[in-house]
Amino acid sequence: MKEEITHYLQNLKSVRALSNNTIMAYQNDLLRFYNYLQEHNIMYYNITKEQIWDYLHYLDEEKYESRSIARHITAIRNFYTYLKKENKIETNIFKTIHNPKFKKSLPNFLNYEEVRKLLVFETKTPRQKEERLIFELLYATGLRVSELCNIKIKDINLKERTIRVLGKGAKERIVFFDQYAKEALEDYLKERDILNSKKIDSLLLNQKGGVLSRSSVEQIVAKQVKKCAIEHSISPH
Repeated sequence: MKEEITHYLQNLKSVRALSNNTIMAYQNDLLRFYNYLQEHNIMYYNITKEQIWDYLHYLDEEKYESRSIARHITAIRNFYTYLKKENKIETNIFKTIHNPKFKKSLPNFLNYEEVRKLLVFETKTPRQKEERLIFELLYATGLRVSELCNIKIKDINLKERTIRVLGKGAKERIVFFDQYAKEALEDYLKERDILNSKKIDSLLLNQKGGVLSRSSVEQIVAKQVKKCAIEHSISPH
C-alpha cells in the first residue's frame, strides 16, 4: 500500500497540480491510515465498514477535531477512487462512507454528568427500551429527529453498526452507531413485536402501533430532561 500512496501523491502533483501543502496534508492522512492498518493487520483491499468505523473512532479518541476527521475521510476516499481507477481494488468501499458526527460534538452544552444521567433508563418494558434507544441513537449518530423517526428495520445493519438514512433533498447516506446503541437496539428489537400491532417496518412505534412522530420524540426527550432535573433546554433538530 505504501507504494500505491507514493504513486497517488505523485499523481496529485503532476496531473492534478495540487499545492505542496495540500499534498502534504494528503500524505499525512494516508500514512496515518496506512500505519493503523499495519498495526491491526488489515489489508487495504478488503477492509470492512466495521473496521473503517473502528478507525474513525480511533481518530476520535486521539482527539482529532471533527473537521480533521472529515478531511481524513475525504483523503482516503479519494485515494480509494484512484486505486479503483488503477484496478488495484475491485470496489471502493469508501464511496458508501460519509462523515459521521461524533458524540463529543453533539450535546456540547451538557457536561459529562448531565449526559450520563440522560442515558440512564429503566428498561423493563418495550416502551422504556424504545425510549432508551431513541437517546442512544440521537447521541451516537447526530441524526435529525425526523430522520430518526423515518428509520426502517430494513435500513439497519446490526453487524456493521450502520443505518441507511434518507435525509434532506432525498439524499441517502450511511451513518454509524456505537456498541452502546447496538446493545440498546438489540434489546429493543427483542420486544418490538409487542408494540408493532400494525405490522409495519418502521423502527420506532407509537402507542397505536404506527410510526412514532417527531413531536412524540421531542416529548420523550423533554420528559427525560425533566426527570433528570437538567436545567439546559434541549431542542432536537
